[in-house]
Amino acid sequence: MYKLKNKGNKPTKDGFGEGVLAAGEKYENLIGLGTDITKSVGMNFFAEQFPERFFSVGIAEQNCVGIAAGLSLSGKIPVLSTYGVFAALRTTDQMRISICYNNLHVIIGGAHAGISVGPDGATHQALEDIAIMRVLPNMTVISPCDATQTKLAVIAAIEQVNSPVYLRFGRAAVPDFTQEEMKFKIGKSQILNEGDDLTIIATGHLVWEALQAAYSLNKKGISVRVINMHTIKPIDEDIIIKAAKETGKIITAEEHQIFGGLGSAVAEVVVKHYPVPMDFIGMNDSFGESGKPDELMEKYKMTSKHIIEKANKLIKRK
Repeated sequence: MYKLKNKGNKPTKDGFGEGVLAAGEKYENLIGLGTDITKSVGMNFFAEQFPERFFSVGIAEQNCVGIAAGLSLSGKIPVLSTYGVFAALRTTDQMRISICYNNLHVIIGGAHAGISVGPDGATHQALEDIAIMRVLPNMTVISPCDATQTKLAVIAAIEQVNSPVYLRFGRAAVPDFTQEEMKFKIGKSQILNEGDDLTIIATGHLVWEALQAAYSLNKKGISVRVINMHTIKPIDEDIIIKAAKETGKIITAEEHQIFGGLGSAVAEVVVKHYPVPMDFIGMNDSFGESGKPDELMEKYKMTSKHIIEKANKLIKRK
């Protein structure tokens, strides 16, 4: 368990950009690829420092994936980033055949993930990307909880695997509570709060909401374990099974469609190894809309308040 403190709100896209820059300073063969939205996805940090190693191909995401595949086959480490709705949906065919079928080491940044994108609305709110990316063979799927962890995740994606990695991150400034010394191991989640009565397994921006829910429930005598499932694939089966056995109830929380995302991935493990009552926080088979991030999170029931409501109901189940 870790001592957690909010260092201040910061967009996870900035953490992605800082991670790419740090990796670029270490690896001279790292090449950055953009699709006409360089600053919006955090790639401006790398582009400004290494302009000779950054290429914006314009609004041509499918071409960008093909270029990334070619660079990887040529011994480079390509890092491409665009909005998650484009990275996961518009380029699915190219991702499947050019990147995953060849099992190439390409880092794909999926920006504007979740409902908290806000005013850009349904067309730009990536709520299906985890489901699509985790079904692709050879693809690793990462969903870090804050800006600092996003930076660490980028470096881990380059150093810990030699295969495709999809890393999703958001636009809104959110609490940044990860310490640099907190190690990031792909496929190994983190217990952020111990508990025996219930487990909340959260990913991305909802990890902080899960922690706030746990603190509130603890004051009422309900002991809640909080797990940061930053890697959706490969998922940490051992920690899920252990939580099921020791707490007997699990809630998952994600800024993503309930179907096919973290909740489905956790349920697959639970039903196979140790079935327990479960409930889910996420987008319930709906598109988003334009609005302020906090308003959307409230409307679509993805806040700590809604996690608490689910927890209270689940606790009563036998």
